[in-house]
Amino acid sequence: MREAILLVGGQGTRLRPLTIATPKPMLKVAGVPVTVHQIERLRSAGIDRVILGTSYRADVFAEGLGDGSDLGVEIVYAVEDEPLGTGGAIRHAADLLVSGPDDPVAVLNGDVLSGVDYAALIAGHVAADAAVTLHLTRVDDPRRYGLVPTDPHGRVLEFREKPTTPEEIVTDQINAGCYVFRRSVIDTIPSGRVVSVERETFPELLAADELVRGVVDDAYWLDLGTPQDFVRGSADLVLGRAPWPGHEPADALVLEGGSVAGSARVSAGSCIGRGATVAADAEVVGSVLLDGASVESGARVVSSVVGADAVVGATAVVEDAVIGDRARIGSGNELRGGARIWPDVELADTSIRFSTDA
Repeated sequence: MREAILLVGGQGTRLRPLTIATPKPMLKVAGVPVTVHQIERLRSAGIDRVILGTSYRADVFAEGLGDGSDLGVEIVYAVEDEPLGTGGAIRHAADLLVSGPDDPVAVLNGDVLSGVDYAALIAGHVAADAAVTLHLTRVDDPRRYGLVPTDPHGRVLEFREKPTTPEEIVTDQINAGCYVFRRSVIDTIPSGRVVSVERETFPELLAADELVRGVVDDAYWLDLGTPQDFVRGSADLVLGRAPWPGHEPADALVLEGGSVAGSARVSAGSCIGRGATVAADAEVVGSVLLDGASVESGARVVSSVVGADAVVGATAVVEDAVIGDRARIGSGNELRGGARIWPDVELADTSIRFSTDA
């Protein structure tokens, strides 16, 4: 049996109001929860048992995924009473592992879309007899991330904090949030307290001269931490830029029960959720309409998320914005530049324009 741990305990505060009722890994990108996308790709790599390390709104995972039988895997749940950090969460979930001490265990952050070849990553880890293997990705601007330099053979040299000066940028390689652990290494992580793998676990392994491998892979990778990246990730799946086995790339995706009027325009990887509607002469560009959302006649939605059962009124403009579940944006409103409307809020019909731009 091959096992994986999915770390899905984060609160997703940067994605509020979408994550008030739904944890980030259960938000639907291209109509499918992020966690389901990950589980399906793990299953295709030979993983048949998944431990979900949950905390925030753990009930949503259990209700939505059950025992995993519908996804062709066994799912069990490790629920944290308090957040324990990445290392602490891995150790907490380890109590449910059935793997032997030398077996590989894949560990994934639950808010990443990735095209890395999980099967190859695991096979390379086993062949090298590594303590831990990390998927590393290259980024154009490493200043937002901790850096992971490696030697020519892929051995990790150190873990650096976010650089603050140009001289500190020694590599463009960063931790992509996907690991393969030797099971016995997980068992050495202290239990019952907050542990950071990059600040504590991995440096200790390097100090003990254990092999920590870094595999640089330029496959698709996106952290879905912000509304802009959430929208981008959904569009990339629809357009075929991000891996989605069995999906036929398209300019737009209209899910079961969704409807788009003949004179409406839906494009740039937009996803129209189940039961969602786009009325005559409306335009939806590179956006996500969650289930039951409505865009009324002549409205325009660009690079935005419209929550479940929310309404964008006639002639309204929503651009680079997030509309919470069941909110109603009255006709004539303009929301731009990162505007966020909380669930159940109603904006009356108006000609007022709102923007968070400076």
